[in-house]
Amino acid sequence: MYAVKSTLPDDTLKIVGEALQGALVDLIDLSLVAKQTHWNVIGHRFRSVHLQLDEVVASARAHSDTVAERAAALGLSPDGRAATVAHTTSIKTAPESWQKDNEAVQTLVDALGAVIERNRERMDAVGKVDTVTEDIFIQFVKDLEKHHWMFQAENES
Repeated sequence: MYAVKSTLPDDTLKIVGEALQGALVDLIDLSLVAKQTHWNVIGHRFRSVHLQLDEVVASARAHSDTVAERAAALGLSPDGRAATVAHTTSIKTAPESWQKDNEAVQTLVDALGAVIERNRERMDAVGKVDTVTEDIFIQFVKDLEKHHWMFQAENES
């Protein structure tokens, strides 16, 4: 059932809907992994890594809202429930305890890399059928790639 009816054809809507739902899950989980890491980072670079992690949380949350609202605008009900995120994310589970600063940085490098990889694939898929949605993917992937670069530079010796 659609409460809102999209002007997109059904086959296009299916591609776009799957991509948006997958992106939503990944962005929500990225914000959770970054926050979990933020609370548990220790080490000499604690403060800078701690603050950098909050930047990722803010980005992921803002982009997840944009993605969810795009889905809703197309008549698709976004699903950001905890169970859905836990069962469909592309990110490895964050460690549950303290992480040395270099380990925390690597956790984010890995998480960001996984999200970027999956969403570049989704961006390619939606780009063939809906350039409006593709633009949303371009914007958040670009932002995540910047965070990915900065975290990789953190651990470079």
